Amino acid sequence: MARIALVDDDRNILTSVSMTLEAEGFEVETYNDGQSAYDAFTRRMPDMAVLDIKMPRMDGMDLLQRIRLKTSMPVIFLTSKDDEIDEVLGLRMGADDYVKKPFSQRLLVERIRALLRRQDAIVTGEVAVTEETKIMERGHLRMDPLRHSVSWKGLDVSLTVTEFMLLQALAQRPGFVKSRDQLMDVAYDDQVYVDDRTIDSHIKRLRKKMRSVDDEFSAIETLYGIGYRYNEA
Repeated sequence: MARIALVDDDRNILTSVSMTLEAEGFEVETYNDGQSAYDAFTRRMPDMAVLDIKMPRMDGMDLLQRIRLKTSMPVIFLTSKDDEIDEVLGLRMGADDYVKKPFSQRLLVERIRALLRRQDAIVTGEVAVTEETKIMERGHLRMDPLRHSVSWKGLDVSLTVTEFMLLQALAQRPGFVKSRDQLMDVAYDDQVYVDDRTIDSHIKRLRKKMRSVDDEFSAIETLYGIGYRYNEA
């Protein structure tokens, strides 16, 4: 049973969403501010977190930053219709997805299940050995899907589930272009709609992480109006 941390200062959302998730078979931990959630996470990290952005004591952005220092677990942001800047910033900081308020609880459940399925496929050894699960080496890049590990020039790079899957999709065929639509298909289930900006934000975050271990990292090339390409060094 996956443990989901739900963090929001709206008690109505905490009550209604936690009831829905529990009915779907999840174990749910609720917190009404970021600091309480962070204190609990330092003792025991959940399998996934769903965070509001604007909260007292510690907002969702600060909480996400602290989470990413410790784990690459999936994170979904809950945002209002006026939070477009926060959505982009959240994705750049390492969130895997976002859901706009007011939202369908069924949609939220589907996105949670999609992220957990992808997480399980990456970190467990129970999947079949395929091209997607074999250790992949492309020049300085080494990816081990079953251990969710990535290294560049021998240095470890911590990626979220979404970042890992996008890098894997690009690096599997160096020199070939992947359109944003193709990358959306890799990163999200058919039931989930995301726009081009979401993929762009994930790629920017991915590049930033790779450049944290190599200032000259340039393997991911943008082809404006077309998509992205991985160029093997």
